Parts: sequence; structure tokens; C-alpha cells
Amino acid sequence: MTVGDTQPTRPLPEWTTTSPQPRRRHRAWPWILAAVIVAGLAVAAWFIGESIARGIVEKTIRDQIVTNLALPADQQIDVQIEGAVIPQLIAGTFDDITVSSQDVPFDQLTGDVTVHATGIAFRGEATAESATGTVRLTEAQLKALLESVQDFPVDSLKLAAPDVTASTELTFLGITVPVGVSLTPSAADGDIVLTPTRLQVAGADVSADDLKSRFGGLADAVIKDYTVCIAQYIPAGMTLTDVSVEGDEVVADFDVDGRIASDPALQAPGTCQT
Repeated sequence: MTVGDTQPTRPLPEWTTTSPQPRRRHRAWPWILAAVIVAGLAVAAWFIGESIARGIVEKTIRDQIVTNLALPADQQIDVQIEGAVIPQLIAGTFDDITVSSQDVPFDQLTGDVTVHATGIAFRGEATAESATGTVRLTEAQLKALLESVQDFPVDSLKLAAPDVTASTELTFLGITVPVGVSLTPSAADGDIVLTPTRLQVAGADVSADDLKSRFGGLADAVIKDYTVCIAQYIPAGMTLTDVSVEGDEVVADFDVDGRIASDPALQAPGTCQT
């Protein structure tokens, strides 16, 4: 008899026969989904905040323009701010702003106005690195502006790009002769200057010397330059630099003093030299 025959048989320990339980795999997608949701909420909050900030800034700019330039309370003013507003508010400078409005009244002068400014610092005194403006006048608005110009035949004025045309009559020895004139606009010392560049007598082209020889001193009213001072109608901080006729409009370009937003003297109308 062997030892194995006298010892009872015992079962093997459970850990040697039981299959190991599989490890739980932590799924990653709920965390990814949560991150996406949080990121989405952050982006939405940014855009909501950006929209509110943009609306407040645009309204403030409109209100300041209406108040400082004494415009009608219901004047429609479009404000375009390039780039995100919140970072620019934090930096204290707006990079690029364009303001435009139609039929802006400046006393006797009325026109469509666009002002473009860059590098606008608004902490402390509001200033701009650079600013330019454009005023567009229709034929009717130009006529209203020229009504105060002595001897100008404003009723016959027409726009014929690149010139302004007008017609008048000269009477010599009892004979009345129709005279047409084409005038090229330009800017000089902040004024609009209309210079005769083409003359017609009874439909035929003539030179200024020829007209002078025919009508003597009567021709002076036709061949002279017409100077139109507009400083009294616009803020002193705007200086006329160029005038042209484009299509059915007169386009006047201005340099704008970057301090105009904070200096009342530059916001007030300018004066004409006598």
C-alpha cells in the first residue's frame, strides 16, 4: 500500500480552476463628448458676449456722432467694426471702423457720408492713427450748394462725368447768343474749384480767347473759375483733398483729423476765408 492510497483526495484550490474575470474597459467617448459640449458652450458664450459687446459699441458710436455733430435723433448711421470686438476692448484700441450715413445734413450742404478710421484709441482722449472721409452729392444737392455762388447759372447745371456742365446767354449789340461750358471740379485750399475746360457758342466749340474777343468783358462771367467754400458746412476737422464727378454723383474726399472724436473745436463747423 502506498502513501497515495491512504491519503484522501482533496479538490484543487478555487483560484487554480476559476477563469479570471475580464477587466472593465473605461470607455473614452463620454469624456470626449463632455469636452465637445463644454467647448461648444464656451464658443457659444463667446459669440453671445461678442454680439452683446458689438451692439453696445456700435450704439455708443452712433449716439456720439448724433450728439457731437447735432444730427437728427433718427439719423440712420451704419457702423462697421472689423474683427472681434472683445479683444479690441481689452487692448483699448479699435483696429478698423467704417461709419456711413445717407442724406446727412450739414446746414446748406447735404450728402451721403462715409468715414473710415484705423487705430482708434478710446482710453483717455479718443484719437485715430488715420482717418478719411467721402461725401457724395447728387445733382440736386450740388445745385443747392451752388445757389450762393455769384453769377453761376445753377438752374442749368448738369453732371456729365468727368465734368459739370452749365449754360448761359451772352447779349452783345442786341444779339443773344447761347453759351455752354464744361467745368472740371478740383480741390484747392479746402475749397471746391470749378474750372472751365470746354466752351461752346451756339453748339460750336470755341476757345476762351475767342469768346473774349467776341464778347469782351461779358465773357469774364463764363470763363472764370468758380470757387465754392464748403468749410462752413462741415466739421473743422475735415479738409477737402479731392473732388470728381463719378456717374451721376460728385464725390468729395476728405482728410479727417484723428482728434475729431474728442476735440469739440474740430467737431464744430469751419469758417470760410473772406
